[in-house]
Amino acid sequence: MTQALIVIDVQNDFCPGGALAVPEGDLIVPGINALMAEFSAVILTQDWHPAGHSSFASEHPCKEPMEMTEMPYGPQVLWPDHCIQGSIGAQFHPDLTVDRADLILRKGFNRAIDSYSAFFENDRQTPTGLEGYLKTRGITRLTMVGLATDFCVNYSAVDAAKLGFVVTVRQDLCRAIDFGGSLAAAQAGMTDAGVTLA
Repeated sequence: MTQALIVIDVQNDFCPGGALAVPEGDLIVPGINALMAEFSAVILTQDWHPAGHSSFASEHPCKEPMEMTEMPYGPQVLWPDHCIQGSIGAQFHPDLTVDRADLILRKGFNRAIDSYSAFFENDRQTPTGLEGYLKTRGITRLTMVGLATDFCVNYSAVDAAKLGFVVTVRQDLCRAIDFGGSLAAAQAGMTDAGVTLA
């Protein structure tokens, strides 16, 4: 077994009606469920923020969601409050086949730093432990799906490629936020990193 399916952040808050809804985010769920059957290893990531997380615009006076700010680790998009630990918004989409997961990796739980990637927090140095988990299981090839293409999927795919994994992103089973050209920039960055966009 050398292949794994990585399902990124298919959670209520990223689906229509959620706090940070990705357009059509719910439409990818049936296809992801079907794809799980083709993989012997399935990993789910889950955005898991404490209340008052530093990436929330509500923590920054005079700032609005989707504005940029500077954090000690670099530029950071300020988000609406979302995926708060234990909330309905943080739960996986109810139709997602969660029982197929070998591992559920929670990220973004450190109040002081955001975490887009499944492999590193946004300081680009603090590991989540996923690399070690995959390598000790002998997994070398990753297929990624989920939300959102231009943020958490993008960062996860690029990091995985830099770590030496062979990475494919199934664009039909992802959806993007796409503001300010973020989707096109993410697609170019993934391609430059050696990620296959399928």
